[in-house]
Amino acid sequence: MSNTTHLDNQKQIFGHPIGLYVLFFVEMWERFSYYGMRAILTLFLAAPIIMGDPQSGYGWSNAETLSFYGTYTMFVYLTSIPGGWIADKFIGQKKAVMLGGLLLCIGHGILAVNAQWAFFTGLTLIVLGVGFLKPNISTMVGGLYKKGDDRRDRGFYIFYIGINLGAFLGALIVGAVAAKWGWHYGFGLAGIGMALGQIMYMFGLKHLTGVGDFMGSKDSPDKELMKKPLNKVEKDRMLVMFLSFLIIIVFWGAFEQAGGLMSLYTEQKTNRVLSFSLPFIGNEVPAAIFQSINAFFIIILGTAIGGFWYRWGKKGKESSSLFKMAIGVIIMAFGFFFMSKASTEVVMDGESVVEKSAMIWLVLAYLFHTIGELCASPVALSFITKLAPLKYASFMMGAYFAATGLGNKVAGFVGEMSEGAGEFQVFTGIAIFCTLFGILILAILKPLKRLTHGAENVQGTHHEEAEGFELADN
Repeated sequence: MSNTTHLDNQKQIFGHPIGLYVLFFVEMWERFSYYGMRAILTLFLAAPIIMGDPQSGYGWSNAETLSFYGTYTMFVYLTSIPGGWIADKFIGQKKAVMLGGLLLCIGHGILAVNAQWAFFTGLTLIVLGVGFLKPNISTMVGGLYKKGDDRRDRGFYIFYIGINLGAFLGALIVGAVAAKWGWHYGFGLAGIGMALGQIMYMFGLKHLTGVGDFMGSKDSPDKELMKKPLNKVEKDRMLVMFLSFLIIIVFWGAFEQAGGLMSLYTEQKTNRVLSFSLPFIGNEVPAAIFQSINAFFIIILGTAIGGFWYRWGKKGKESSSLFKMAIGVIIMAFGFFFMSKASTEVVMDGESVVEKSAMIWLVLAYLFHTIGELCASPVALSFITKLAPLKYASFMMGAYFAATGLGNKVAGFVGEMSEGAGEFQVFTGIAIFCTLFGILILAILKPLKRLTHGAENVQGTHHEEAEGFELADN
C-alpha cells in the first residue's frame, strides 16, 4: 500500500490524523524530561556560589556555567544532522525515534545518580538521544499530511503545543522538586517523564502506518525517486532553506538567553518574594519555575496565533513562512526592552545586590518572546517539511535543529559577554540587533520567496514551476 493511500485512510480526531496526537504526547513527555532537566542545569552547576549550597553542584562561575550551557545545548541540536542522515540513509524516521527515545531514557536515568561520571555520561546520552529523536519526530508530523494540505501548519501548531505543555510541566514540576528535595531527585523525575513518552510511542505505532518508514528499502514505492539527483527546483528550495537557517540562528541566539543569562539574572537580581505563600514552595518562587512561563503562554496562545495567521492568509495577505519568521524575530526582540528596564531597577553595592528588579518585567519579556516564538518556530518546522526533497527530509530537519544548536551557542557567548559589558547593554543590544535583522529579512522577502517555487501553495492552487515535484514536499 502506498504512503498516499495510508494518508487517505487515516482516522481523524478534531480534523487531524490520530497519529498527530500520538506524536503530540510522545514529544510532550520528551520535552518534559529535557526542559525539566534544563531548568535546573545552570542552577545546579553554579549552586554553591549563587545559592549558598555547599553540598551539591559544582560551584562554577557564571561565565563557566553559561559557556558550558551554550556548548551543551549546541551539541544537543547539532547531533540532529547525523540523526537525520542515518534515518534517511539506513533506518527511517520511525526507528530513529525509537532509538533516540531509548538513549534518552538511559541518559536521564543516569543523571539521577549523584556522581560526576554519571552527570557527564547522562548528558552525553541525552545529546545522542535528542539527535535521533528530535528531527525525525518533527519530519513524521509533516509526513502525516499530503502535499498542499492546508492543515499542515495548524498540525504543527498543535504539535508545538505538545512540546510546550511538556516544557511547562517539566520546568514547573522538576524545578519545584529540585528546590525541595535536591537536584538529583529533579533529574530522576525528568527521566520518569521520558520513560512515559517511550511507552506511549511503542503503543501508538499502529496509528503511524506508512509514516516515517525507510524510503530506501527494496519494498518502498519511493526507492527509485531516492536515487535521482536533485533538479533545479529542489536545489533552489534547498538554498532558501539554508538561508532561512540564518534567521533561526539569530532567533534562538537571542531567545535562549532564557535558560542561561535570564535564568541566572532571575536567581540573582529578581525579587521573587510574594506577599502570600504557594503550596510546596512557600512565598519565594524558585528561579527555575520562571522558565515555565514561556511554555504556559504557548499553551494559552498557541491556537489563537495559529488561527490568526490562518485567517490572515485566507484574506489574501502576506502569510509566507519567511514573513512570519521575520515578524517573530522582531516581536521577540521587543521582549528584551523589558529586560533592559528590569536591569535599570537593580542597585549594586560592589558585588552585592542591594535592590532587585520586579518580577513583572520578566513576565512581560517572556510574553513577547512567546508571541515571537509562535510566529517563527512551528512555522519553520512546517516550512522544512514543505520544501525538503524526500531523500533529504530528515537530514534537512536535522540541519534546522543544528541551526537551533548554533543559536544556543551564540546565546551562551552573548551571555558570557554580560559579565563585562553589563546586562543593560546586552539586553538592549539584543533588542536593537534583532529588530534590525527582522526588518532586513522583510526587505528581501520577495527574492527569497521566489526560490521556494510555490512550495507553500495550498491544495487547489496552481504554480507552474512546482508541477511534477509533489514528493519533494513530503
